Amino acid sequence: MKALFPNVAETRGVVVRVSVSYLAEQSEPDRGRWFWAYHIRIENEGERTVQLLTRHWTIIDGRGVSHTVEGEGVVGEQPTIEPGASYDYVSGCPLATPTGAMQGSYHMMDDTGTGFDVAIPRFALIAPAVAQ
Repeated sequence: MKALFPNVAETRGVVVRVSVSYLAEQSEPDRGRWFWAYHIRIENEGERTVQLLTRHWTIIDGRGVSHTVEGEGVVGEQPTIEPGASYDYVSGCPLATPTGAMQGSYHMMDDTGTGFDVAIPRFALIAPAVAQ
């Protein structure tokens, strides 16, 4: 699992795993555009059902410029994850630099109505070096 999802964070029994892939076919370095896809797996190792309500991302480009993204759910959904279950989704991130990083949090609610934030681990966005 670690090889597939090298970036991991755990909060209150909710494990967030991230893998990232550079998408050369969607990138245009000569136009200052690089694109990555990231695959996230959220595993509920706790004893309570949880629901993902909102997301908060901090995206930092190679110049150190930070951009915040907030919104409801992920990929149009607010998934409910039972104990022992997981939820996967894939999304993408364009940058104007060939390197950067992302990190963030999900706001979740358990089946008692208690809200809490779950950490999304920081992960690097690094385009492969292009041979000249």
